[in-house]
Amino acid sequence: MNRLATKVGISIALILLVIIAGCTPARRDINGVTHLTLWQGINPPPNRDVFQKLVTKFNLTHPTIEVESLYVGQSDRQLPKILASIVGGTPPDLLWFGSMLTGQLVDLEAIEPLDKWWDRSAIAKDIDPALLGSMQYENNLWSIPFATNNVGIFYRPSLFKAAGIEHLPTNWQELIATAKQLTRDTNGDGKNDKFGMLLPLGQGEWTVFTWLPFMWGGGGELIPKQAQSGRNNPQRVKISIDNPGAIAALQLWQDLIKSGTAILSSPERGYELDNFLTGKVAMQLTGPWTFGQLAGMKFTDYDVMPIPAGIRSATSVGGENLFMMKSSPQHQQAAWEFMEYVLSQEFQTEWALGTGYLPVNLKSRQESSYRDYVSKTPATQVFLDQAKYGRSRPIEPSYSQISEQLGRAIESILLNKNSPQAALKAAQEKLDLSLN
Repeated sequence: MNRLATKVGISIALILLVIIAGCTPARRDINGVTHLTLWQGINPPPNRDVFQKLVTKFNLTHPTIEVESLYVGQSDRQLPKILASIVGGTPPDLLWFGSMLTGQLVDLEAIEPLDKWWDRSAIAKDIDPALLGSMQYENNLWSIPFATNNVGIFYRPSLFKAAGIEHLPTNWQELIATAKQLTRDTNGDGKNDKFGMLLPLGQGEWTVFTWLPFMWGGGGELIPKQAQSGRNNPQRVKISIDNPGAIAALQLWQDLIKSGTAILSSPERGYELDNFLTGKVAMQLTGPWTFGQLAGMKFTDYDVMPIPAGIRSATSVGGENLFMMKSSPQHQQAAWEFMEYVLSQEFQTEWALGTGYLPVNLKSRQESSYRDYVSKTPATQVFLDQAKYGRSRPIEPSYSQISEQLGRAIESILLNKNSPQAALKAAQEKLDLSLN
């Protein structure tokens, strides 16, 4: 599908939404102050409070710029509003969202490339180079990393000790053996009531996000390596859902379920910790954003391990990016000043200490206050060490379709409705049909 067709299709789909919902007029620049609107979906609410304090600090130290941060809902609810604002000609100046939206925003000609600012920025050299993959598309930089994290496995040390487990699993075979050893009947009724692991049931992005490390770890690639950088026509890249690494990863998850050593979350609730906190499961896929929740509950019986390797180590890089939307040169220059502030050591350190996210600025990771935090929350080091194996989800215009088909395939094998090979073959056929 070419770019014109993409834009026309989205325009037709959203025009009624624009007419019905309307758009809130932007506040005007007054008395030499450039007013910027920033749309975000930061959660949980305490994290929004941290961000608002940082925005207020920026406004106080930049008297000619005023940033207005607006919460516009979680990502699934944000997207229709974002697309409607673009079609209606009233987008925000800055947008907080996952980098997966990059290709679609480029196709809509809604965002500004950042190369000219990035190339002369003194802060650029301090940003974790592993995050460049989330910024680059079609030989340009389109966003900056706002915050980062990755997926690991939280586990209950007391349950490992009770099961006689002395070594953490480092590969898939050891993960299966460990999950089996943790699965027990503790009340003597002949049925297991403690299980090795929780796997996320559902077709949504959470399931895909936490499964992708296993696909990459199994050697899989959604986009051929030769097409992953420097490409000029990404619409022609063949997306390979049905790849050997994906088959191996689905087989691993299905084996864990079939053996009875893993249980499923409630549908689309794979992020909830109830079974982990009660000790029904000993391992759960999640990330450093969980530290704040556990600290608030004064829960201490946990630790973190890297995701065990298949044929290589891998994890999914999470977090959101900031996009500069098309606007006037004056607004874009002001927007870049705020973006540099977000990348700064000051912002990244305060954000990390307040939320548990990992700093994108390498100087922040070495700052004494952050090192003190890591020493008090040593599990954070696992995510810092694992970051070098992090992979970003594809930023293709078709990512939503890729995720949808992967989610359906994962759900079908977790419910034992299909074999991995059959599930992925069907997913590939549906994806090819939708893209063509």
